[in-house]
Amino acid sequence: MDLPHSDAGFVQAYPAETTEAFCAGHVAAFAFFGGVPLSILYDNTKLAVACILGDGTRQRTRVFSELQSHYLFADRFGRPGKGNDKGKVEGLVGLIRRNYLVPLPHAASFAALNEQLLADCRRRLGERLRGHEETIGARLARDLVRFHDLPPAPYDACEKRAGRVSSLSLVRYRGTDYSVPTAYGHREVLIRGYVDAVVISCGADIIARHVRSYEREDFVFNPRHYLGLLERKIGALDQAAPLAGWDLPEAFTILRRLLEARMGKQGKREFVQVLRLMEVFEIEDVAAGVRDAIGRGVIGFDAVKHLVLCRIERRPARLDMTVYSYLPRASVAITSARTYLDLLSGAAS
Repeated sequence: MDLPHSDAGFVQAYPAETTEAFCAGHVAAFAFFGGVPLSILYDNTKLAVACILGDGTRQRTRVFSELQSHYLFADRFGRPGKGNDKGKVEGLVGLIRRNYLVPLPHAASFAALNEQLLADCRRRLGERLRGHEETIGARLARDLVRFHDLPPAPYDACEKRAGRVSSLSLVRYRGTDYSVPTAYGHREVLIRGYVDAVVISCGADIIARHVRSYEREDFVFNPRHYLGLLERKIGALDQAAPLAGWDLPEAFTILRRLLEARMGKQGKREFVQVLRLMEVFEIEDVAAGVRDAIGRGVIGFDAVKHLVLCRIERRPARLDMTVYSYLPRASVAITSARTYLDLLSGAAS
């Protein structure tokens, strides 16, 4: 986005030219400038224009109308095929390529790359262009006098779609399948696609949140969504596709080995019950409970659950009897054969 008077510009990079990226760019730009321009000039992108009527009137897309209603700016559109109508923006694109993207930047993610671009945009505010006595930032201050104030909350920059959960507890969004808990099979859901996340809701409840995938025909699983089904089909613990590559802390592997060594198949079932604790509690708390149970030598689902609850509620575990010194201690002696002989001799007399 480029401001004609002050020459202040804002740029971000996104994985794809999508509706959610279009909206997220606006939200980020308005936050960067600290206000909303009275009007914005666009080309005839399909993200904003659903169709051009015979008289030249633009019919706006639903999402663009929502964005415009939220920030209350007017829109203007250039003539189709006339790039000179928005020459300032084309010039900003060239400046970005020459100054921000040369040499080619390296970043671990789009979020990291956008932090670099944001720093470049801020640094440019201190520059003074040829023919001007003031810096870009000083001239931006005059722009802001005419801007609308930002609304109390930013626009929810996402694409909303209705969907239905399949028999495999999957919801498809833009060619990628995302998992939801098995309890929601065959239910109608609302999918919100963000630039970096996919959020799935059923009614008023958010039932799944995933990192966004841009791969074609990809599958994105959350192993915790299938633990309820796995408890009924315990034999699939080592073959279930959603669990493949689930990187759990080493304590879980030790716990499973101890459970199965002591209880056999029932130990495997108890291990799945321990995993299901992560449906309710954070993995860090469950992992800490597992480590504590192993350290105390109390190997079982009930013990792990008790220790997790004690950790969250910040109270001492009842498994540690030293905390309750006022309780009477039970002393159980080892039975010897001599004792039975004494009882027999007493009965004979």
